[in-house]
Amino acid sequence: MSTAWSSEPQESRDAAAMPATPERVGVLGGGRMGAGIAHAFLLAGSQVVVVERDETAAAAAGERIRASLLRSVERGSTDRTIAALEGALETSTDAEVFADAGLVVEAVPEERVLKVESLRRIEAAVARGAAIASNTSSISIDDLGAELAHPERFLGLHFFNPVPASALVEVVVGASTNQELLDDARGWVAALGKTAVVVADAPGFASSRLGVAIALEAIRMLEEGVATAADIDAAMELGYRHPTGPLRTTDIVGLDVRLGIAEELEAKLGARFAPPQLLRDLVADGHLGRKTGRGFYEWSEG
Repeated sequence: MSTAWSSEPQESRDAAAMPATPERVGVLGGGRMGAGIAHAFLLAGSQVVVVERDETAAAAAGERIRASLLRSVERGSTDRTIAALEGALETSTDAEVFADAGLVVEAVPEERVLKVESLRRIEAAVARGAAIASNTSSISIDDLGAELAHPERFLGLHFFNPVPASALVEVVVGASTNQELLDDARGWVAALGKTAVVVADAPGFASSRLGVAIALEAIRMLEEGVATAADIDAAMELGYRHPTGPLRTTDIVGLDVRLGIAEELEAKLGARFAPPQLLRDLVADGHLGRKTGRGFYEWSEG
């Protein structure tokens, strides 16, 4: 039985008796982030079904996740066997497989129209008691929730790249989000071995707003010739104990992703989030960071 959240009154919610994560979790989108989210829930003991747009994408998502799981097994990060983990993973192109999921996470690219379409597709497929989450890094949860019939069962679960190594999940609460769902979400994040930071719905939430502000200033400094990318990053790594400097982090996140967030924040918060021309030029030229082999740095793999 899945750990479905329900907006209906319950006589008893014995948290200690409930599984730490939903028995069955759905993920819509099997790219880098979706695969990482699936990986995290699989290691926590959930059965996971990933839905992609077509058979080719679904097969690629499955291979991506299996490779990541194998690395975790080889590193000793889990006591489960690769056979058990692979047996708990399913891929599909049909959202109807979400019908018995207790939680479905939307993890499609950061485009509002695409996310709305995806969330509506999820809501049409899930059971009444299922929870729905978006992995958005900047789009308003209230804005997305307004497109759903039941926004009370919707919230943001903003995971960070790379998901298996990241210790943080930003839990974004909309105006309609039910308190019991928030409590469950905190428990799910803890069960994944990560820390939940709870924030109210606001442009860029907390992490994207702060991270993008630092990254944009670093890009402006590079654009102005203040210092090299390596030296700008070293200043933050050695001077402020950041594990990775803002330019290398932007390469890891994806320059196109950072540009999209910056444009969203500029529209909501003003010119201080205006993307530097250097960022626009690199994205236009297809230099998106690690995933394409070049951004502010050269990468050995795309």
